[in-house]
Amino acid sequence: MVAEHENRNQNRKRYVTFTRNIFIPVTNVCRNACAYCGFRARSMKEAYLMPPERVLSLIQRVEGSVTEALFTAGEKPELASPLFRDWLRTTTGCSSLVEYTRELCKMAIKHGLLPHCNLGIMSTEELLELRAVSASMGLMLETTAELEVHEHSPGKVPEVRLDMIARAGELKIPFTTGLLIGIGEKPSDHIQALEMLKSLHDEYRHIQEVIIQPFVPKPSTPLWNVKPPHIELLKQVVHTARAILPPEIAIQVPPNLITRDRTREMIELGASDLGGISEQTIDYINPESPWPTEAELRAAIAPYVLRERLPIYPQFIKRGWYSTELRPLIERYADDEGLRKR
Repeated sequence: MVAEHENRNQNRKRYVTFTRNIFIPVTNVCRNACAYCGFRARSMKEAYLMPPERVLSLIQRVEGSVTEALFTAGEKPELASPLFRDWLRTTTGCSSLVEYTRELCKMAIKHGLLPHCNLGIMSTEELLELRAVSASMGLMLETTAELEVHEHSPGKVPEVRLDMIARAGELKIPFTTGLLIGIGEKPSDHIQALEMLKSLHDEYRHIQEVIIQPFVPKPSTPLWNVKPPHIELLKQVVHTARAILPPEIAIQVPPNLITRDRTREMIELGASDLGGISEQTIDYINPESPWPTEAELRAAIAPYVLRERLPIYPQFIKRGWYSTELRPLIERYADDEGLRKR
């Protein structure tokens, strides 16, 4: 048993992966009002909706240098403001955020980028609408605990989020999820959340990575004076995640939220992915935390090897869990291992 565990560690630590992407926050209008969030527009005066020409400009700027278009947005903005639907129709000609995101995904594919979509809670019909034009999708579970920070966030009910992750599995969508650490949850909640994700993956085999993301306090939010989680807590959660989750699920630590000198420690404890980095856009969720360069990542993880991957993990490429629309790009970019061709 010990030998088997050591062999797994050897296989896992041959390399650490990352992606090159362009971060495209389609809108900051959101029905949730999480106490720690600095991304959500607190009024329509602070709101934005990226018009198609702006998105096209971003995509063209990185064409040929990145492989992933990361589309994020506030959750169900149509429910957040009665003005949003008319604004969307006037700006984009679309009647829903999902419809508009689908058109943006088609634009990204046309220019050589594989879309990854994270729009919050979606119905089965909406997941199907995006499935054909998305290499993968995502939804942070965050926690299975009922917390005060989510009191005004109907989309953060744990059962609702677990249900959507399960429905994505039923649809064979390569999926990214994760835990948000330091928002009032207990260590026992980390274990419960990881065990629930393992249970869903055991049934559907669709979770490609679990992100262990530290809370970062934001100005003008109720949690501004709350300290971020200590590095020792993050290390413990990474270690616990690796012990609970099956080997085929990657443990990701965000490369801009973990200091460079701690990155290798996270790898030693079980992390095997450093997420996406963008040379052209900031992290709109954590704008105070700049992305590292590829050279900085390579130096931080040495002697481990850094390998670029696609937004769809190798095992799902081998299973054929992607649409005919995405096939030409995946065949262009993926090597025999399912990673990015060197």
